[in-house]
Amino acid sequence: MFEVIDDLLTEYAELGTRLADPSVHADADVARKLGKRYAELGPIAETYREYQSVGEDITAAQELAVEDPAFGEEIPGLQERRTALEERLQKLLIPRDPMDEKNVILEIKGGEGGQESMLFAGDLLRMYMRYAERQGWKTEVLESTESDLGGYKDVQVAVKGRVNEAGEGVWARLKYEGGVHRVQRVPVTESQGRIHTSAAGVLVLPEAEEVEVEINPNDLRVDVFRSSGPGGQSVNTTDSAVRITHLPTGVVVSCQNEKSQLQNKESAMRILRARLLAVAQEEADKEASDARKSQIRTMDRSERIRTYNFPENRISDHRVGYKSYNLDQVLDGDLDAVIQACVDADTAAKLAAGGN
Repeated sequence: MFEVIDDLLTEYAELGTRLADPSVHADADVARKLGKRYAELGPIAETYREYQSVGEDITAAQELAVEDPAFGEEIPGLQERRTALEERLQKLLIPRDPMDEKNVILEIKGGEGGQESMLFAGDLLRMYMRYAERQGWKTEVLESTESDLGGYKDVQVAVKGRVNEAGEGVWARLKYEGGVHRVQRVPVTESQGRIHTSAAGVLVLPEAEEVEVEINPNDLRVDVFRSSGPGGQSVNTTDSAVRITHLPTGVVVSCQNEKSQLQNKESAMRILRARLLAVAQEEADKEASDARKSQIRTMDRSERIRTYNFPENRISDHRVGYKSYNLDQVLDGDLDAVIQACVDADTAAKLAAGGN
């Protein structure tokens, strides 16, 4: 670990020297990249300096204790502090997810369970919207298809937020939400009061900037059509709805929420870029053989990650063994403890794997 730290400290010092050179700031992109890396290494350098300082204090206390045993009383506390700093260094050395600072596009779809699953998709949408509100994030519904009973067949939402001091944005928290969410409750459509199980799928995509995903206009087929409501009836008299097909990958995105064809096309392109970035990232993960097991980016029904049990007011995350009996609060946006359990499990797994 300490050999790695020595290399990082050398890099940190070199970056500090380069950033002090006014000529570097003539290129805004280069300066931004250097500044970002310098900020990432800062906590490591600061923690290591404190680790060394505590080590020196321990050595001094041990030497002084030979003459005066009273100095020896300080040693256990200092050793405990050094152990804590070493553990922090290990966590800081875990490779960062390069997507952590990104905003996301969240897709929720009704799955097994018919109308009940679509109503549950609506509950999940509200949960994430309330959680975003608690975090100070902004949300924007890009596209949605409502069900007859007021739920959602599918809905796509853009979630934006500031990057915190730890370099974490929206993706750092919501990336653990992808997968199949199962609900157990008495459906509004059930007259006998029997508990049913249904499911909705959640897909979380890091939102891509235009410069990150190059899309050749010749690779796109753009179709326009009239918007339709839940029952299939036309809700617009003009061809404002847009369907974009990315021919090389077969990815198809449709948007019809806006009255303007241009606005629908812009929303569709945002979703398309996010999906193509996710595809590229998955391919890179496979090639590097370091895809995180805790992240689920597909809608496969077998990838059940969480159960929401209404009769017992219980929420269970099957990946990390988390269980709590405050489902009503979680559905109102109190998701921090659930997500933190996933973050902690992911960190522990990486530490056990040697930081990879």
